[in-house]
Amino acid sequence: MSVDRTTPGIALEAWLDRLIVELGAEGVSAPSQAETRALLELARVAAHASERIAAPLSTYLAGLALASIPAAERADRIAALVAALEPDGSA
Repeated sequence: MSVDRTTPGIALEAWLDRLIVELGAEGVSAPSQAETRALLELARVAAHASERIAAPLSTYLAGLALASIPAAERADRIAALVAALEPDGSA
């Protein structure tokens, strides 16, 4: 019996809400759409510029480093990070 890996078992928003609860991180919110796009772009660049495992670790480090800045600024900061890390120097 094969497992369909194209359809997630739980919707992203529900998964992130569940993760926040399991982490005991009340007061933390899921990333905005802009942050999500920027984080996925960071993961893409990391996976192609280094070992593939750099993708989740890079997004983790970005989250730690940028957690204390206002939410409205995070997506722009992540996008700037992506631009700096692109192998050709542009996003």
